[in-house]
Amino acid sequence: MKREFTATTYILHNEKVLLIYHKKLQKWLPPGGHLEENETPPEAAMRETLEESGLEIEFLFQENIVINSWNAKSFVRPYLCLLEEIPTYKDIPPHQHIDMVYVARPCGGKLIDDPLLRWFTLQEVAAMKSDVDIFHETQQVIEHLMAQNLILQTASNPV
Repeated sequence: MKREFTATTYILHNEKVLLIYHKKLQKWLPPGGHLEENETPPEAAMRETLEESGLEIEFLFQENIVINSWNAKSFVRPYLCLLEEIPTYKDIPPHQHIDMVYVARPCGGKLIDDPLLRWFTLQEVAAMKSDVDIFHETQQVIEHLMAQNLILQTASNPV
């Protein structure tokens, strides 16, 4: 089965999470998409977030060790990695996404004015019908992030 790399970002602000209504899937999802050629996962997460929301972001920084040598450098580590099953759609056969999932907060830009893009509280996310309005794993990640009451430390190393 074909596998493609993707990057997704849960953006937290004022105890809310930013979600986009995905018309094809008919579900609320965090911003994200495919990595472009020669793009690192954090670069893709930043680009996709800016394209889909208008927001610039700062990542949650949670590294075990940071390397900054001439021959190897750390980049922001995903908060979570998922292997996602993507069903057949039109002429695209089923495949998998290797999704690098990040957590961030807004640090600039301007939110696009679109009713299919909005901030949700934990209660609003919990009230959605799992696998109807939102994927179960999306709800699960949001509930986990909100329960952690994350204090977001921004990444100080380059992407």
